[in-house]
Amino acid sequence: MRSLLIAFVLGFVISAPSCSQSQPNLQSSKVPLEVKIGQMLTVGFRGMTVADTNHIARDIQKYHLGGVVLFDYDVPRGEAKRNIRSPEQLKSLVTQLQELAELPLFVTIDQEGGKVTRLKPKYGFPETVSAQYLGQLNNPDSTRHYARQIAQSLSRMGINMDLAPVVDVNTNPDNPVIGSLDRSFSSDPAIVAEQAALFIKTLHQYNILSVIKHFPGHGSSKSDSHLGLVDVTDSWSERELTPYKQLIDSHLVDAIMTAHIFNARLDSTYPATLSRPTISGLLRKDLGFEGVVISDDMMMGAIRKEYGLKTAIYRAIDADVDILVFGNNSIYDPEIVPKAHRIIKELLQEGRITREQINRSYERIMALKQKLAK
Repeated sequence: MRSLLIAFVLGFVISAPSCSQSQPNLQSSKVPLEVKIGQMLTVGFRGMTVADTNHIARDIQKYHLGGVVLFDYDVPRGEAKRNIRSPEQLKSLVTQLQELAELPLFVTIDQEGGKVTRLKPKYGFPETVSAQYLGQLNNPDSTRHYARQIAQSLSRMGINMDLAPVVDVNTNPDNPVIGSLDRSFSSDPAIVAEQAALFIKTLHQYNILSVIKHFPGHGSSKSDSHLGLVDVTDSWSERELTPYKQLIDSHLVDAIMTAHIFNARLDSTYPATLSRPTISGLLRKDLGFEGVVISDDMMMGAIRKEYGLKTAIYRAIDADVDILVFGNNSIYDPEIVPKAHRIIKELLQEGRITREQINRSYERIMALKQKLAK
Protein backbone atom coordinates (compact mmCIF):
# COMPACT_ATOMS: atom_id res chain seq x y z
CA MET A 1 0.00 0.00 0.00
CA ARG A 2 2.83 2.39 0.94
CA SER A 3 4.67 1.80 -2.33
CA LEU A 4 1.49 2.46 -4.29
CA LEU A 5 0.92 5.74 -2.46
CA ILE A 6 4.51 6.85 -3.07
CA ALA A 7 4.19 6.08 -6.79
CA PHE A 8 0.78 7.82 -6.89
CA VAL A 9 2.00 11.07 -5.37
CA LEU A 10 5.39 11.13 -7.09
CA GLY A 11 3.59 10.42 -10.35
CA PHE A 12 1.99 13.87 -10.11
CA VAL A 13 5.47 15.37 -10.18
CA ILE A 14 6.55 13.40 -13.24
CA SER A 15 3.44 14.15 -15.25
CA ALA A 16 2.96 17.74 -14.10
CA PRO A 17 3.92 20.76 -16.18
CA SER A 18 6.76 22.92 -14.87
CA CYS A 19 5.51 25.09 -12.06
CA SER A 20 5.33 28.87 -12.17
CA GLN A 21 3.30 31.54 -10.45
CA SER A 22 1.31 32.23 -13.61
CA GLN A 23 0.75 28.55 -14.40
CA PRO A 24 0.17 26.70 -11.11
CA ASN A 25 0.49 22.94 -11.20
CA LEU A 26 -3.11 21.72 -11.16
CA GLN A 27 -2.06 18.18 -10.23
CA SER A 28 -0.86 19.34 -6.81
CA SER A 29 -4.44 20.27 -5.93
CA LYS A 30 -5.18 16.53 -5.68
CA VAL A 31 -2.82 16.19 -2.69
CA PRO A 32 -4.23 17.14 0.75
CA LEU A 33 -3.02 20.47 2.13
CA GLU A 34 -1.86 18.77 5.32
CA VAL A 35 0.54 16.61 3.31
CA LYS A 36 1.99 19.57 1.44
CA ILE A 37 2.59 21.52 4.65
CA GLY A 38 4.17 18.54 6.37
CA GLN A 39 6.57 18.03 3.48
CA MET A 40 7.85 21.59 4.05
CA LEU A 41 9.09 20.74 7.56
CA THR A 42 12.26 19.02 8.76
CA VAL A 43 12.85 18.43 12.46
CA GLY A 44 15.43 17.11 14.89
CA PHE A 45 14.57 14.80 17.76
CA ARG A 46 16.05 12.89 20.68
CA GLY A 47 16.39 9.14 20.65
CA MET A 48 18.54 6.24 19.45
CA THR A 49 15.34 4.45 18.45
CA VAL A 50 11.87 5.69 17.52
CA ALA A 51 10.60 4.30 20.82
CA ASP A 52 12.92 6.66 22.72
CA THR A 53 11.01 9.79 21.71
CA ASN A 54 7.44 10.88 22.34
CA HIS A 55 6.88 12.91 19.20
CA ILE A 56 8.76 11.84 16.07
CA ALA A 57 6.38 9.00 15.15
CA ARG A 58 3.42 11.37 15.61
CA ASP A 59 5.12 14.07 13.55
CA ILE A 60 5.72 11.66 10.67
CA GLN A 61 2.35 9.92 10.71
CA LYS A 62 -0.07 12.65 11.76
CA TYR A 63 1.65 15.73 10.35
CA HIS A 64 3.23 14.11 7.24
CA LEU A 65 6.71 15.29 8.19
CA GLY A 66 8.98 15.65 5.16
CA GLY A 67 12.37 15.21 6.77
CA VAL A 68 14.46 14.65 9.88
CA VAL A 69 17.89 15.94 10.86
CA LEU A 70 20.26 13.74 12.85
CA PHE A 71 22.79 14.83 15.48
CA ASP A 72 25.30 13.03 17.67
CA TYR A 73 25.50 15.74 20.35
CA ASP A 74 22.57 17.19 22.29
CA VAL A 75 23.41 20.86 22.85
CA PRO A 76 20.61 21.75 25.33
CA ARG A 77 21.57 18.81 27.55
CA GLY A 78 25.30 19.18 26.97
CA GLU A 79 25.89 15.49 26.29
CA ALA A 80 26.94 13.28 23.39
CA LYS A 81 23.72 11.31 23.46
CA ARG A 82 21.28 12.08 20.70
CA ASN A 83 20.70 9.89 17.62
CA ILE A 84 24.02 8.16 16.93
CA ARG A 85 25.73 5.41 18.90
CA SER A 86 26.95 2.89 16.32
CA PRO A 87 26.50 2.02 12.63
CA GLU A 88 24.13 -0.81 13.48
CA GLN A 89 22.00 1.34 15.78
CA LEU A 90 21.88 4.25 13.32
CA LYS A 91 20.91 2.10 10.35
CA SER A 92 18.10 0.58 12.42
CA LEU A 93 16.88 4.03 13.48
CA VAL A 94 16.78 5.31 9.90
CA THR A 95 14.92 2.19 8.79
CA GLN A 96 12.37 2.67 11.57
CA LEU A 97 11.82 6.29 10.56
CA GLN A 98 11.29 5.47 6.89
CA GLU A 99 8.87 2.67 7.73
CA LEU A 100 6.65 5.21 9.50
CA ALA A 101 6.44 7.52 6.49
CA GLU A 102 3.92 7.37 3.65
CA LEU A 103 6.31 9.43 1.53
CA PRO A 104 10.08 8.90 1.73
CA LEU A 105 11.73 11.14 4.29
CA PHE A 106 14.70 13.35 3.65
CA VAL A 107 17.08 11.93 6.26
CA THR A 108 19.59 14.74 6.66
CA ILE A 109 22.86 15.18 8.50
CA ASP A 110 25.77 17.63 8.68
CA GLN A 111 28.58 15.39 7.47
CA GLU A 112 30.99 17.99 6.11
CA GLY A 113 34.20 16.34 7.29
CA GLY A 114 36.71 17.59 9.84
CA LYS A 115 35.27 19.43 12.84
CA VAL A 116 31.66 19.39 11.61
CA THR A 117 31.08 15.67 11.47
CA ARG A 118 28.25 13.70 13.10
CA LEU A 119 29.45 10.24 12.04
CA LYS A 120 32.64 10.17 14.09
CA PRO A 121 35.31 7.47 14.44
CA LYS A 122 34.33 6.95 18.09
CA TYR A 123 30.96 5.67 16.83
CA GLY A 124 32.59 3.32 14.34
CA PHE A 125 32.79 5.52 11.24
CA PRO A 126 35.86 6.43 9.12
CA GLU A 127 38.06 9.40 9.91
CA THR A 128 37.28 12.49 7.81
CA VAL A 129 39.20 15.59 6.81
CA SER A 130 38.08 19.20 6.63
CA ALA A 131 37.13 21.21 3.57
CA GLN A 132 40.06 23.50 4.29
CA TYR A 133 42.46 20.55 4.15
CA LEU A 134 41.05 19.48 0.79
CA GLY A 135 41.13 23.01 -0.58
CA GLN A 136 44.77 23.42 0.40
CA LEU A 137 45.64 20.14 -1.30
CA ASN A 138 43.46 21.12 -4.26
CA ASN A 139 43.85 17.60 -5.61
CA PRO A 140 40.78 16.12 -7.34
CA ASP A 141 41.72 12.53 -6.46
CA SER A 142 42.04 13.38 -2.77
CA THR A 143 38.72 15.19 -2.72
CA ARG A 144 36.98 12.31 -4.47
CA HIS A 145 38.56 9.82 -2.05
CA TYR A 146 37.38 11.56 1.12
CA ALA A 147 34.00 12.47 -0.36
CA ARG A 148 33.59 8.82 -1.34
CA GLN A 149 34.21 7.74 2.26
CA ILE A 150 31.51 10.12 3.44
CA ALA A 151 29.09 9.05 0.70
CA GLN A 152 29.61 5.36 1.45
CA SER A 153 28.98 5.88 5.15
CA LEU A 154 25.79 7.82 4.48
CA SER A 155 24.56 5.31 1.92
CA ARG A 156 25.10 2.35 4.26
CA MET A 157 23.09 4.11 6.96
CA GLY A 158 20.22 5.02 4.64
CA ILE A 159 20.93 8.74 5.04
CA ASN A 160 19.95 10.35 1.75
CA MET A 161 20.77 14.05 2.17
CA ASP A 162 24.06 15.59 3.28
CA LEU A 163 23.90 19.19 4.50
CA ALA A 164 27.19 19.80 2.72
CA PRO A 165 29.42 21.01 1.22
CA VAL A 166 29.99 24.46 2.62
CA VAL A 167 30.62 26.86 -0.27
CA ASP A 168 31.29 29.90 1.88
CA VAL A 169 34.43 31.72 0.74
CA ASN A 170 36.99 32.00 3.53
CA THR A 171 37.28 35.76 3.47
CA ASN A 172 37.68 35.97 7.27
CA PRO A 173 39.89 33.15 8.62
CA ASP A 174 38.97 34.18 12.19
CA ASN A 175 35.26 33.70 11.52
CA PRO A 176 34.14 31.69 14.59
CA VAL A 177 31.64 29.53 12.69
CA ILE A 178 33.34 29.03 9.29
CA GLY A 179 37.05 29.90 9.00
CA SER A 180 38.13 28.94 12.50
CA LEU A 181 36.40 25.56 12.10
CA ASP A 182 38.13 24.85 8.76
CA ARG A 183 34.75 24.53 7.01
CA SER A 184 35.61 26.54 3.89
CA PHE A 185 37.61 25.08 1.02
CA SER A 186 39.44 28.31 0.25
CA SER A 187 39.56 32.09 0.11
CA ASP A 188 39.53 31.67 -3.67
CA PRO A 189 35.95 31.36 -4.99
CA ALA A 190 37.11 29.33 -8.00
CA ILE A 191 38.73 26.70 -5.77
CA VAL A 192 35.61 26.60 -3.60
CA ALA A 193 33.45 25.95 -6.65
CA GLU A 194 35.80 23.31 -8.08
CA GLN A 195 36.13 21.42 -4.80
CA ALA A 196 32.41 21.60 -4.10
CA ALA A 197 31.62 20.24 -7.56
CA LEU A 198 33.88 17.23 -6.96
CA PHE A 199 32.25 16.62 -3.57
CA ILE A 200 28.71 16.87 -4.97
CA LYS A 201 29.42 14.61 -7.95
CA THR A 202 30.80 11.96 -5.62
CA LEU A 203 27.73 12.12 -3.37
CA HIS A 204 25.55 11.72 -6.45
CA GLN A 205 27.35 8.51 -7.40
CA TYR A 206 25.91 7.02 -4.19
CA ASN A 207 22.45 8.58 -4.63
CA ILE A 208 23.05 11.10 -1.85
CA LEU A 209 21.54 14.57 -2.26
CA SER A 210 23.67 17.58 -1.45
CA VAL A 211 22.74 20.86 0.21
CA ILE A 212 25.23 23.66 -0.42
CA LYS A 213 25.42 26.38 2.22
CA HIS A 214 25.16 29.13 3.51
CA PHE A 215 23.56 31.49 0.95
CA PRO A 216 24.42 34.28 0.17
CA GLY A 217 27.75 33.76 1.96
CA HIS A 218 28.73 33.39 5.63
CA GLY A 219 32.49 33.45 5.18
CA SER A 220 33.06 37.08 6.17
CA SER A 221 31.07 37.08 9.41
CA LYS A 222 32.68 37.98 12.73
CA SER A 223 30.15 36.27 14.97
CA ASP A 224 28.02 33.13 15.21
CA SER A 225 24.40 33.13 14.00
CA HIS A 226 23.67 30.25 16.39
CA LEU A 227 23.88 32.84 19.15
CA GLY A 228 22.33 35.96 17.64
CA LEU A 229 21.98 38.25 14.66
CA VAL A 230 25.07 38.50 12.44
CA ASP A 231 25.64 41.59 10.30
CA VAL A 232 27.92 41.21 7.26
CA THR A 233 26.93 44.45 5.53
CA ASP A 234 30.45 45.88 5.67
CA SER A 235 32.37 42.63 5.09
CA TRP A 236 30.40 40.70 2.45
CA SER A 237 31.33 40.95 -1.22
CA GLU A 238 29.72 39.75 -4.45
CA ARG A 239 32.61 37.34 -5.05
CA GLU A 240 30.99 35.16 -2.38
CA LEU A 241 28.24 34.43 -4.91
CA THR A 242 30.70 32.95 -7.42
CA PRO A 243 30.53 29.33 -6.16
CA TYR A 244 26.72 29.45 -6.22
CA LYS A 245 26.61 30.82 -9.75
CA GLN A 246 29.10 28.29 -11.09
CA LEU A 247 27.41 25.31 -9.41
CA ILE A 248 23.92 26.42 -10.44
CA ASP A 249 25.06 26.98 -14.01
CA SER A 250 26.59 23.47 -13.97
CA HIS A 251 23.21 21.98 -12.92
CA LEU A 252 24.82 20.24 -9.95
CA VAL A 253 22.80 21.82 -7.16
CA ASP A 254 20.11 19.72 -5.45
CA ALA A 255 19.27 22.24 -2.73
CA ILE A 256 20.62 25.41 -1.14
CA MET A 257 20.61 26.32 2.55
CA THR A 258 20.09 29.93 3.58
CA ALA A 259 22.19 31.85 6.09
CA HIS A 260 20.78 33.73 9.06
CA ILE A 261 22.94 36.73 8.22
CA PHE A 262 21.87 40.35 7.87
CA ASN A 263 23.20 42.25 4.88
CA ALA A 264 21.75 45.72 4.39
CA ARG A 265 23.18 45.81 0.88
CA LEU A 266 20.72 43.04 -0.05
CA ASP A 267 17.85 43.74 2.36
CA SER A 268 17.76 46.60 4.85
CA THR A 269 15.15 44.89 7.04
CA TYR A 270 15.52 41.10 7.24
CA PRO A 271 18.28 38.47 7.36
CA ALA A 272 18.72 36.25 4.30
CA THR A 273 16.47 33.39 5.44
CA LEU A 274 13.55 35.81 5.80
CA SER A 275 14.45 38.08 2.90
CA ARG A 276 12.40 38.13 -0.28
CA PRO A 277 14.96 40.30 -2.13
CA THR A 278 17.71 37.81 -1.22
CA ILE A 279 15.95 34.49 -1.87
CA SER A 280 13.20 35.22 -4.41
CA GLY A 281 15.18 38.04 -6.00
CA LEU A 282 18.91 37.34 -5.92
CA LEU A 283 18.92 33.52 -5.72
CA ARG A 284 15.92 32.61 -7.83
CA LYS A 285 15.60 35.49 -10.31
CA ASP A 286 19.18 36.72 -10.71
CA LEU A 287 21.09 33.43 -10.30
CA GLY A 288 18.31 31.33 -11.85
CA PHE A 289 17.98 28.67 -9.14
CA GLU A 290 14.65 26.86 -9.45
CA GLY A 291 15.27 24.04 -6.97
CA VAL A 292 14.68 23.50 -3.27
CA VAL A 293 15.72 26.19 -0.80
CA ILE A 294 16.19 25.00 2.78
CA SER A 295 16.41 27.26 5.79
CA ASP A 296 19.18 27.01 8.30
CA ASP A 297 17.83 26.03 11.71
CA MET A 298 14.89 28.29 12.50
CA MET A 299 15.56 27.77 16.21
CA MET A 300 19.00 29.38 16.12
CA GLY A 301 19.47 32.58 18.08
CA ALA A 302 19.63 34.83 15.03
CA ILE A 303 15.99 33.98 14.27
CA ARG A 304 14.52 32.82 17.59
CA LYS A 305 15.73 35.82 19.60
CA GLU A 306 14.80 38.42 17.01
CA TYR A 307 11.44 37.23 15.63
CA GLY A 308 8.38 35.42 16.89
CA LEU A 309 7.78 31.94 15.47
CA LYS A 310 4.83 33.01 13.33
CA THR A 311 6.65 36.01 11.89
CA ALA A 312 9.72 33.90 11.10
CA ILE A 313 7.68 31.21 9.36
CA TYR A 314 5.69 33.78 7.40
CA ARG A 315 8.75 35.70 6.27
CA ALA A 316 10.64 32.55 5.26
CA ILE A 317 7.79 31.17 3.16
CA ASP A 318 7.10 34.57 1.63
CA ALA A 319 10.81 34.84 0.77
CA ASP A 320 10.43 31.58 -1.21
CA VAL A 321 12.06 29.14 1.20
CA ASP A 322 10.66 25.65 0.60
CA ILE A 323 11.76 23.63 3.65
CA LEU A 324 11.84 25.00 7.19
CA VAL A 325 14.34 23.26 9.47
CA PHE A 326 13.75 23.05 13.22
CA GLY A 327 16.84 21.34 14.55
CA ASN A 328 15.62 21.09 18.15
CA ASN A 329 19.26 21.42 19.17
CA SER A 330 19.49 25.02 20.32
CA ILE A 331 16.39 24.65 22.42
CA TYR A 332 14.20 21.55 22.47
CA ASP A 333 10.48 21.75 21.72
CA PRO A 334 8.73 18.43 21.05
CA GLU A 335 5.65 20.38 19.88
CA ILE A 336 7.44 22.41 17.20
CA VAL A 337 6.00 20.44 14.25
CA PRO A 338 2.35 20.79 15.35
CA LYS A 339 3.00 24.48 16.05
CA ALA A 340 4.60 25.15 12.67
CA HIS A 341 1.93 23.12 10.86
CA ARG A 342 -0.83 25.11 12.56
CA ILE A 343 0.88 28.46 11.88
CA ILE A 344 1.20 27.74 8.15
CA LYS A 345 -2.51 26.90 7.96
CA GLU A 346 -3.31 30.11 9.84
CA LEU A 347 -1.19 32.14 7.44
CA LEU A 348 -3.13 30.64 4.55
CA GLN A 349 -6.46 31.40 6.17
CA GLU A 350 -5.36 34.98 6.84
CA GLY A 351 -4.31 35.40 3.21
CA ARG A 352 -0.71 36.26 4.14
CA ILE A 353 0.62 33.36 2.09
CA THR A 354 -1.12 31.64 -0.82
CA ARG A 355 -1.92 28.13 -1.96
CA GLU A 356 0.28 28.77 -4.98
CA GLN A 357 3.28 29.33 -2.72
CA ILE A 358 2.63 26.07 -0.89
CA ASN A 359 2.08 24.23 -4.17
CA ARG A 360 5.34 25.50 -5.64
CA SER A 361 7.33 24.41 -2.62
CA TYR A 362 5.61 21.03 -2.53
CA GLU A 363 6.32 20.44 -6.23
CA ARG A 364 9.99 21.34 -5.82
CA ILE A 365 10.29 19.03 -2.83
CA MET A 366 8.59 16.15 -4.62
CA ALA A 367 10.76 16.64 -7.70
CA LEU A 368 13.83 16.36 -5.48
CA LYS A 369 12.49 13.27 -3.73
CA GLN A 370 11.86 11.76 -7.13
CA LYS A 371 15.65 11.89 -7.71
CA LEU A 372 16.03 9.44 -4.84
CA ALA A 373 13.69 6.97 -6.55
CA LYS A 374 15.94 6.66 -9.60
